[in-house]
Amino acid sequence: MIQPIVGKLRKRFIFDLTLSMGLGTAAAYAYWYGYHLKAIDRQEQFYLKLEREKLSQK
Repeated sequence: MIQPIVGKLRKRFIFDLTLSMGLGTAAAYAYWYGYHLKAIDRQEQFYLKLEREKLSQK
């Protein structure tokens, strides 16, 4: 008689869940620190430049 495979689906589910959470977190950090904060900094620099130009024209 062949022994039934017990717990394999549960182990695979836990592995898939852990891997997806880890990769999702890594991707979120990469986006936040690699793109988002730099874009916000560029936007702030642009608006500071506009404000300085506006003040220098008066």
